[in-house]
Amino acid sequence: MTTTHNIDELNISFVGVGGTGVLTAAHLLAEAALLENLNVVIGEIHGMAQRGGSVFCEVRIGENVHGPIIPIGKLDILVGIEPLETLRYSYKLHKKSYVLINTYTIPPPSVSIGKEHYPSLEEIENTLRRFTPLIYKINAAEIAKKTGSLVTMNIVMIGAIAGLRILPIDANNFIKAIKTYFPEKYHEQNIKAFKLGYENMSENIT
Repeated sequence: MTTTHNIDELNISFVGVGGTGVLTAAHLLAEAALLENLNVVIGEIHGMAQRGGSVFCEVRIGENVHGPIIPIGKLDILVGIEPLETLRYSYKLHKKSYVLINTYTIPPPSVSIGKEHYPSLEEIENTLRRFTPLIYKINAAEIAKKTGSLVTMNIVMIGAIAGLRILPIDANNFIKAIKTYFPEKYHEQNIKAFKLGYENMSENIT
């Protein structure tokens, strides 16, 4: 049975690099929101979606949401699958935004060849705190290894954001969305990733 929520506007961005499942994560959230009978608008990917390129995707939920692009200062939840990319898109945050950051780093080519400096996780976190104090960290890669594949990092992050309990979406609807989105042979692995992410974050906030 679907649930009706009176939500005016809730804006979520997923950021990372190509190959980390940013688009998949965004679509899973959108599907789970639809299962809650919520109005959902999903924005296009910006940036370069090929492996290693910067990419983000926006999901807007609520009755007053019409356009796909989140205005600056209106981003409520930033889900960073890569730390530097999280910092790159922090300009849309406000002082009560939530930031969920995966601590697993994937340095861009410019850093790998020595042209640019990759800031430490501490530096990234300190900069993010200039925007909001609501920052939560998770090592999604370490958790994903328990499912047998780093590819599930994005699903771990979906579990973690659900585990924060700030979304108007029942956890069971995320599992339903996973079953809808993925072929059956991938259900068990991705549901495990979701549950591990959910449990890890739930434990951290209690």
